[in-house]
Amino acid sequence: MKTKRAGFVLVCTTLVMLNVATLSSAALPTKAGDKELPSLAPMLENVTPAVVNIATEGRIQLRQNPLFADPFFRQFFDIPDQPVVRKTQSLGSGVIVDAKRGLVLTNNHVIANAVQITVTLRDGRQLEAELVGTDPETDVAVIKVPSKNLTALKPADSDKLRVGDFVVAIGNPFGLGQTVTSGIVSALSRSGLGIEGYEDFIQTDASINPGNSGGALVNLNGDLIGINTAIFSQSGGNIGIGFAIPINLALDIMEQLMQHGQVQRGFMGVQVQDLSPDLAEAFGLKQQSGAIINRILEDSPASRAGLQPGDIITRINSKTIKNAG
Repeated sequence: MKTKRAGFVLVCTTLVMLNVATLSSAALPTKAGDKELPSLAPMLENVTPAVVNIATEGRIQLRQNPLFADPFFRQFFDIPDQPVVRKTQSLGSGVIVDAKRGLVLTNNHVIANAVQITVTLRDGRQLEAELVGTDPETDVAVIKVPSKNLTALKPADSDKLRVGDFVVAIGNPFGLGQTVTSGIVSALSRSGLGIEGYEDFIQTDASINPGNSGGALVNLNGDLIGINTAIFSQSGGNIGIGFAIPINLALDIMEQLMQHGQVQRGFMGVQVQDLSPDLAEAFGLKQQSGAIINRILEDSPASRAGLQPGDIITRINSKTIKNAG
């Protein structure tokens, strides 16, 4: 299978959790007839103004034939000594997360190589955006627009998501304009996909298509739970396997970009592998989840702490470690 992102090639989406028991404005009626039918419309009326469309213009320098890099060849054939640059365009989505500061979360691949970023709001306003910062390792980017009459989404605690929670995806697929799809949380903490350097994805079966990248993932209360980023697909279209960046991670990245201009990550200095059932049996362990240290880097925090190859990590602080990822 191929993994594709939504921007100009990749695909991402926005999800909304349907916690019907706690939502009064979209509560399910008990009767039909004259009574209202179940609908997400009341919640979406509050959410969609915070989800924006993003259009970019960029420039990329093309690779040249090695002959064109030869000064003698260029002089002989009177070839101008200028790099070949191609204009690019991209469509994607974004989410307003801070109305007072005009901050918009999106994907790095949506605005990569952009020299001009235009944000279109739900009410039709078009705003020129400036780039605050990007983190390609998590595919998170922050842009800023004029903070006038904006609507922002309130974040939920994405660590409290459960498999089976209902979700709704909002974005700009194929440049059609704002589109809403629904589904459930199919899995949590997906990693090892080779999409990003750091992976901890929410997996969903809500339809995600090209242009949905950077869109919002929200619960039925209209709270933001993730930023849509990628899909698994052989054709480039939706097959019901989409991935979103948990909002807790995205907001942490955003604050670091705001404060430092880049992400400052911790460093342990170890190489690890999964604790498989066979290895657990070989070590005589009842526990079959964790990470085995197979290498310690010299003069690293791990070496100074006394860790050694063969040590098995089962918990970090209060969090259980399931595997090397």
